[in-house]
Parts: sequence; structure tokens; C-alpha cells
Amino acid sequence: MNDKIREIVEEIESMKLKLAEEIAKQESHISYEIHNGYVKFDKEVVSKQKENMKNLLIWFGEVPLLHFLAAPIIYGMIIPTILFDVILFIYQHTVFRIFKFGFIKRSNYVIFDHQYLGYLNPIEKLNCVYCSYVNGLMQYASAIAGRTEFYFCPIKHAKKVAYQHSYYDKYLVYGEEKDYQKNLKALRKNAEK
Repeated sequence: MNDKIREIVEEIESMKLKLAEEIAKQESHISYEIHNGYVKFDKEVVSKQKENMKNLLIWFGEVPLLHFLAAPIIYGMIIPTILFDVILFIYQHTVFRIFKFGFIKRSNYVIFDHQYLGYLNPIEKLNCVYCSYVNGLMQYASAIAGRTEFYFCPIKHAKKVAYQHSYYDKYLVYGEEKDYQKNLKALRKNAEK
């Protein structure tokens, strides 16, 4: 990565921090605290949230029939998802130990906190837990795959990819063979961290 690209990447990271600060300012009117991983709202907030929870009978009456018909397909994916989760666990705890990679924390990706929102009815909370699990697991899998790829094949693609994991910017340029083996060794040392 040349100096100009590195500078732009650093600017992007700086802008991400500024964006996070602005989002935090925008959301500052919502008062909650996190204690030992549990979200706690003020009592006033909890009572207001419960007032805004839609009654289950009304909620079921507003759900289109096709949504009910799609539910078994959507929720049926929980079986391969759990199996995938177990495989990821085994993969990380064997392969990462062999190659001395630092472990990727699953809890940074699979986050369950929507169940604390008092304005969601039980079905909406279940939907949120399901989506948090599946989407978080896919991000976790991407991080594991990215860490693995960073060691074995850290070369960018010729075509632009739709999603880039956190290691992709450090990859070697597609088609640049000069000092490939030397650069690969240097990247592999970084992959072990």
C-alpha cells in the first residue's frame, strides 16, 4: 500500500470515528446504561416504551399472510445456522491454534440487546434475537475467513468486491508480483497477532 492510499485509509478511519461521535450525539436523548452486559433503562423510559408496544392481537392482524407463510423457511434456517456456529467454533479452536492466530471474539459480532426494548412485543423480540444471531454469526464467520485469508492468500481481487472485511485494505495488490514472497512473509507475521 503506497503512502497516498495509507493516508486516505487513515482519513477514512478518522471520519468513521467522527461519524460515531455524531451518531452518539444524535442518540444522546435516549438514556440507558450497560451493566455487566445488560442494558438498563430509566424507569420512566421503560414505562414509555411499554406504552408504545403494539398489542399482539393487533400486531398479528396487521401481518400479511405471505409473512406467515415465509416464517417456517426463515426460522428453518436456525438448524444449519447452529451447525455452522459449531463448525466455526471447531475451526477457530483448531486452525487458529495451529497457525497461532489471535482468536476472534464471537461476542464482538453476535450481540443480543434488542430484548431490552420495552416497545417490542414478544414476537418482535424473538425476531430481533433471531436476526441478531444470524447476522452477527455471518459477520463473525467473515472475520474468521478474513483472518484465514490474510495468512494464506492476502491478494486483492481484480474485480471490486461488494464487502471488504477489516483485513482487506492490507492485502497485496492484484497482479503485483514484485517482492510477493517477501511481502507475504511480512503479512503472515501480522496475521499471527
